[in-house]
Amino acid sequence: MYDRTFLIRLVQTRMPFGKYEGRFITDLPVHYLEWFSRKGFPDGKLGQYLATMYEIKTNGLDSILTPIKKEHRLQ
Repeated sequence: MYDRTFLIRLVQTRMPFGKYEGRFITDLPVHYLEWFSRKGFPDGKLGQYLATMYEIKTNGLDSILTPIKKEHRLQ
């Protein structure tokens, strides 16, 4: 079943650890997401968010998140 709030939470979530700690998941560089894709995404929601961003960025779909970021991103 589709979770209507998934993309809202995706644009609001920050990376909790590592080199890009504190950066929004949606602002992570593609090479970092590619690294996770090769090594394995973490379990749970974080892994789902990272895997989703990997798919969005590698398929050139970043623009679908622009209106969601404008409306729902917490500064």
